[in-house]
Amino acid sequence: MAIETDQQLLPSADDTAAMVRDEPGLFALALRHPSIIIGGALLIVIVLIAIIGPWFTLDPVALNPINRLKVPGENGWFGTDYLGRDVFARVIHGSQISLVVGLAVAACAVALGLVTGLLAGYIRLLDAIIMRIMDGLMAIPGILLAIALISLSGATLFTVVIAIMIPEIPRVVRLVRAVVLSVREEPYVEAAIAAGTKLPLILTRHILPNTIAPLIVQATYICASAMLTEAILGFLGAGIPPEIPSWGNIMAEGRTYFQISPWIIFYPGIALAVTVLAVNTLGDGLRDTLDPRIARKM
Repeated sequence: MAIETDQQLLPSADDTAAMVRDEPGLFALALRHPSIIIGGALLIVIVLIAIIGPWFTLDPVALNPINRLKVPGENGWFGTDYLGRDVFARVIHGSQISLVVGLAVAACAVALGLVTGLLAGYIRLLDAIIMRIMDGLMAIPGILLAIALISLSGATLFTVVIAIMIPEIPRVVRLVRAVVLSVREEPYVEAAIAAGTKLPLILTRHILPNTIAPLIVQATYICASAMLTEAILGFLGAGIPPEIPSWGNIMAEGRTYFQISPWIIFYPGIALAVTVLAVNTLGDGLRDTLDPRIARKM
């Protein structure tokens, strides 16, 4: 009767190499989630349209009262509004505003929330102070806070970005803080502290990499939420100035004529819905790919 030795039970070098080759990489995991491909491709198309489209459209603010409220196809692909302006040109130009607001809010909120969350999660003295401030901001509805800030400082693109960004920061801070609280007790962090590693190096080398994956996913949701909030503010008349075409402004100006000219609201609404759907779909796919538990099951 043959007796198996420990050497026989251990995998050989060829077996180990085969296991490494069979282990799917990040790109392979992404290909297994169609939501990443669909959402990413759709978002790339929207961005290209926003960049290239204005070069091939009419002036979005040019008035032509003779052609006011023309149906789609009769004078322009998307018709005209109550001042004779081309709705298609206004929707294309409005895509730039929505994308700029969404990306700017996501980038600024993630950057500020990351630094604040790292400090709150690692320094216990700052934790109580910072989190009470964040709880106070979260207690105020984001739309009301944005309207109040815009009313005080005036409606410009910069103030709209700031007003939408502030309510999003607490969500990022709480996410980063939760990651830091779980990571700072790990043996490698304690070893770094025992070795006398300085605090900035501990935060950037040992803790920061663990926050990248959840922050990428959170940034996509913030971007989609910011675009919706900007459209809501524009629809309420508290967002981007009326002379700058945005999807919210276009829908706000067309609501009076909705019964006779529904296309003024329909086309910017569809553009907003498709863009938000693309960003959320991409975020769902990234979440499934970057989550180690889901990736392990896949």
